[in-house]
Amino acid sequence: MKFDVAMLTQNPLEAKGFALQAEEAGFSGVYTFEGQHDPFLPLAIAAGSTQSLDLMTGIAVAFGRSPLTLAHTAYDLQLMSRGRFILGIGTQVKAHIQRRYSMPWSKPAARMREFVLALRAIWECWQTGGKLAFEGAFYHHTLMTPTFSPGPNPHGVPKVFLAGVGPKMVAVAGEVADGYIVHPFHTVRHLREHSLPALKRGLASRGLARGDMEISCQIILGTGFTPDDIAQATETARRQIGFYASTPAYLPVLECMDRVDIHQPLLDLSRQGKWNEMGALVDDVLLHEVAAIGTPEQAAEHIIATRGALVDRISPVAYGKDIALYAAVGKALGVLRES
Repeated sequence: MKFDVAMLTQNPLEAKGFALQAEEAGFSGVYTFEGQHDPFLPLAIAAGSTQSLDLMTGIAVAFGRSPLTLAHTAYDLQLMSRGRFILGIGTQVKAHIQRRYSMPWSKPAARMREFVLALRAIWECWQTGGKLAFEGAFYHHTLMTPTFSPGPNPHGVPKVFLAGVGPKMVAVAGEVADGYIVHPFHTVRHLREHSLPALKRGLASRGLARGDMEISCQIILGTGFTPDDIAQATETARRQIGFYASTPAYLPVLECMDRVDIHQPLLDLSRQGKWNEMGALVDDVLLHEVAAIGTPEQAAEHIIATRGALVDRISPVAYGKDIALYAAVGKALGVLRES
């Protein structure tokens, strides 16, 4: 199993030191996500200072960009990292795409499928020098002159990992992506009964099986070296779970565990801007279904027992910069070396 660490930098200039520490500790990769800062700039800095780390966006918002702009960024990061970049993308939800990004939203699964195919068409044009002739329902890319083509990438094209919750989007990952990113708001039951069957359907459409695709599992982690640290991390995890459970797009996860009742009260709190009060509505049952809580050893034990046989890499969603803490989880998992 591969084990990653989140690169939560407040300034991209912090990325070099963080990535070097992560590589020295033995992590498989570092990942960024599109939150308060750009997800690509820290990886660009980390690319030049590391040798073996996978560098992944987990995730960048595809629908906030065009396929061409994202194709350029990913291609350059693949070049800068000497073939270690993984483009992890997702849709975000309708309200954010329309009201935060001011971009179009419609038929997200079909649009995402086409988005990835457009990326691949652009990269093939650059790699081979052939004509760019992508005509889809949502995206049209038919002009690429030599002036604007970067030419062949000596490290090939980046891998594309696609995140999804609903069965249509997960199936799209199986149809067109190189990897599937399990959303942090999931349960083992939902993964087994809904996500993995949908992924297999998508893979089967191109003659592939489960073993042909890497699954990266994001799991909320509430851990620490002391009881006070664990308590604080647990409360942060509760608030994050409450935020996700308030989002209509993630209702399928609650439906799977018969907990739809919690959605409306949390949605009401979100509309009132009472973000810090959400955690109080997340009980211990929901907390432990979604998150790995406790000492590093307890968190690792939970991950192995619940996700170990289902996924290929763990990308824990943690809320701090203490690499030693997350390395302790990796060592307990048996995937990081003892110092």
